Order: sequence, then structure tokens, then C-alpha cells
Amino acid sequence: MTHDASVGVSQPPDLTGKALLSYGLFGLPLAMVAMPVYVQVPALYAGSFGLSLTLVGTILLVARLLDAFSDPLLGYWMDSSAATRGYSGFVLMSLPFLIVGYLALFHPPASMVDSVVGLSCWFAASLGLVYLGFSLATIAHNSWGAGLTQLRGERARLTAIREGCALVGVMIAAAVPALAGMTVLSMTFVMALGLTAWLLLRSAPRAKIIATATEDWRSLLVPLHSPKFRWLLIVFALSGISAAIPATLFLFFATDRLLMPEYAGLFLVIYFAAAVVALPFWASLSKRLGEARAWLISMLVSVIVFVWAWQLQAGDFYPFVCICIFSGATLGADLALPPALLAGVIGSAGHSGQREGAYFGLWNWMTKMNLALAAGIALPLLEWLGYTPGLPSEDGLQALGITYALLPCLLKLTAAIVLWRAPLNEV
Repeated sequence: MTHDASVGVSQPPDLTGKALLSYGLFGLPLAMVAMPVYVQVPALYAGSFGLSLTLVGTILLVARLLDAFSDPLLGYWMDSSAATRGYSGFVLMSLPFLIVGYLALFHPPASMVDSVVGLSCWFAASLGLVYLGFSLATIAHNSWGAGLTQLRGERARLTAIREGCALVGVMIAAAVPALAGMTVLSMTFVMALGLTAWLLLRSAPRAKIIATATEDWRSLLVPLHSPKFRWLLIVFALSGISAAIPATLFLFFATDRLLMPEYAGLFLVIYFAAAVVALPFWASLSKRLGEARAWLISMLVSVIVFVWAWQLQAGDFYPFVCICIFSGATLGADLALPPALLAGVIGSAGHSGQREGAYFGLWNWMTKMNLALAAGIALPLLEWLGYTPGLPSEDGLQALGITYALLPCLLKLTAAIVLWRAPLNEV
């Protein structure tokens, strides 16, 4: 293993398909963390373990807020020491937190499950470990990728490969629990994390890093001095919240609105498989039109497709499969194009190889704020409106449909309008 030895070198590395795969595969186990934590955890602790929706939503909100506000600090730390430590050092540091936190979160002791207070404390502590490891790994991995190239076509190609690997991880996380249980998924995650980390550290091309002065904590706010970054962050926030709400409510919708809990894993696999298949299309379209215009097109398509989920009723298997396919295709754009745009914004600001940690620290902060708001607002709101998991009333089902489908479409449309006005087409 070597550190990022190309410090100060201006020429980009040779980004062959093999090199990009060595880099991108680490996204697979990271997605195997993100998908269960953000989609399955609410149903697991509120449904299987019996905690109230309000309690689960509150714990998720507080944990995600604390985690989100730590990300800019982690990004500042990386910028301060990446020139000597290398992004590889931070990846290594993240591994024990990810493994211990993941296993604790999904396999609490029986003695904890029997106690509301004990289970709540275990839930919060496990989330803290997972979030710390995930933040270290994702900020380092994304910063590593942003430092590899500033060419528009290559940016989207790199992020498409990374996000494609992540989507494979998501599909594994969606399918394995239904087929073999959480224990097998946990074993698969640990093995995938070790193997892909080894490949990343051994074979991936090294990012350009330029030693830069970070005199005090205010340097972590340098990205906010860029108008383009501020515009991009607003669009990303609106689009991200619109995606986080249905992700949080998906299992409730499949179980109580569609009455098809046995197909929940299949729906997720179809959704994410469609995203994988669509990734090359979005990368190609962004090369012709630019990432901003391609992302705008995907937003409009997603609204046209997903709004119909509001009208679905029990047993609507094939209509929901169609929605999963076409909305999943637009997910590919949501995953690949925003970080490619961010890499361009970093380059246009003259910060390539210097402040990727600060940019991705704030980027991760916004990602987690989106998820925190989705869980902390949507879950208590549903309970207040009369929705109870497993015992839904007619009013509760109506509230579930509106919150799951119509609210995200309104937010996505707002994001599209802001993106249309944003000065990002020439990045």
C-alpha cells in the first residue's frame, strides 16, 4: 500500500476501465451500509422491535444532525493532512467503525430488545459508529475521485462507474435479507468491505493533492464563497429531500398501501437495476449536453413518472413495477451527475487537488440533512395524521400516499426550476 504519491503532479492519471473499477468498487460495500440504514432501519426498529415511529424518527433526526455537522469538520481535517496521510489513510481509519457499527445496529443483543430504554440507547450508539465510519469513508473516497480528472466526459464516466458499483451493493442489500436473512447480509458486507478496500488501496490511481494552508476552522467554509457551489447545493438539497422521503417510507408503502410486503425486495432490485442500466445513457447525454442539462431532463422525467404512485392501491403490482423501472432510470442521473458537477465546480473555483475535503464535507452534510429531515419530519407527521404501521386506517393510507408520492414530486419540480436558473451549464 502507498499513499497518494502523485502529490503536486498536474497531469491526470491514466483512467483505464480497470483503474476506474479498482477505484469505484469501494462504493459497493458503502452502499450496503447506506441502503439498510436509510431504508430498512425505520421499519426494523419501529415494526419488528416495537419502538414508536416518533421515537425512531427522533433518534434518527438527532443522530443524523450530529453526524451531518461533523462532516465539514472531517473534510477540514482531511484537507489539512491529506498531502501527507493520503486519502488511503482515512479509508483505512473508517473500516473498524463501519464493521463494528453495522453489526451492532442490525444484531442488537436480546437483552436490549426487551427494554425500550436499552434498545433506544443501543440504537443511537450503533448509529453513531456507523455514521462516523461512513462519513470518513465517503468523504475520502469522493474526494479521491474528484481529484482524478477535470474533463467533463471523464468526470461523468468516473462517477457513473462508482455509482454503478454502489447500485450493485444496494441491490445486494435489498435482495439478500429476503433470500437468506440479515446474518448472511452482514457476513457479505464485511467480506466485500475488506476485499474492495484492499483493491482500492493497492490498485486505484492516485489523486492529485496539493498541500494547502488551512490556518483555522474558517477554511472549511471556503466552498461557500463560490456562487456556483451555493446554487448547486440548493438544487442538491431540494432534489435530495424529494428522494429521501420515499426512501424512508418505501417499506411502509409496500406493506400497508400495496399489501405486498413479500415483493418489497423485488421492487427495490428492479428500481436499482434500472438505475444501473441507465447510467451509461446519462453519462453519454451529459457528455453531449453537460451534466446540468442532463440532470434537469432526468428531474422532469422523474416527476412525470413518480406522481402516479399516489393513485396506486392494494395489489397494483405491475403499475408499481413500471414506476420502479422508469423512476429507477432517473435515479442513475441523480447519483452520477451531481458529484460530476461538483468536481467541475471545484475545478472552476481553482481548488482542485486542494480543498476536495471541504467541498465533500459540506456535500455530505447536505446529504444527511436531507435524510434527517425526511425521517424527523415525515415519520412523526404520518403518526400525527393517523397512520400506524400494520394497522392503517383509510385516512392513514391517504396520508401515506400523499407523503410518499405527491410531496416528493413537488420538491423535485422545485429543484428542476432552480437548476434551470442556476449558472451551472458551463461548468
